[in-house]
Amino acid sequence: MTISTYAERIVILTGAGLSAESGLGTFRDKDGLWTRYDLNEVATPEGFARNPVLVHEFYNARRANCLDARPNAAHDALARLQHSRPSHVTLITQNVDDLLERAGAPAVIHMHGQLTRALCAACGYRWNAPRAMDHAAPCPACNAPATRPDIVWFGEMPYHMERIDTALQAADLFVAIGTSGNVYPAAGFVQEAAAHGAQTLELNLEPSATVSLFDAARFGRASRIVADWVAEILGAPPPR
Repeated sequence: MTISTYAERIVILTGAGLSAESGLGTFRDKDGLWTRYDLNEVATPEGFARNPVLVHEFYNARRANCLDARPNAAHDALARLQHSRPSHVTLITQNVDDLLERAGAPAVIHMHGQLTRALCAACGYRWNAPRAMDHAAPCPACNAPATRPDIVWFGEMPYHMERIDTALQAADLFVAIGTSGNVYPAAGFVQEAAAHGAQTLELNLEPSATVSLFDAARFGRASRIVADWVAEILGAPPPR
């Protein structure tokens, strides 16, 4: 199926593959940061309750990795696209880095939270996280020593779901970039968008678990295929 280069309302979901070329690993990277930790211990509320020191150690390493990374051409292209149509392009990310914002994207929906933000587990207050967080640091609002990363862990509800559902229902085109198709509810977004009449496109290094649900797909490095697709949408020749 040929995907139209004109769509009034575009909803874009990005996953780990968008940031891989910036040096931020995915769950499946061999010998990556994730492979050195048990996810039940560092990415669940129960793990945090058992050993907050270990959890902060893990996220301090991820935050340092994020802060030292730089946006790649795919981030830059999506930022240009959203700038060109600020009220018609919705950017949703499963990623917890801030590379889209640093590329200039004005409005990113972080459904899994952000490494650069801190959350008080006692009162719910949020603030900008320092480079290295301490489990004993008091909350600026209530003074409780309950500081945690503002990250959606396994077993927790993703953020902004009502806003995301509204965007999916109004989309003319839904595009998933660098996603595995294994993590719900995000893996179901393609079906929700299609059910409301949107065309659907996957841009990925390799086929995802849900590739058969898309109208069309393109494969390759995100820095190339995303930049080429955005250039088509904006009516410009692809960068060479």
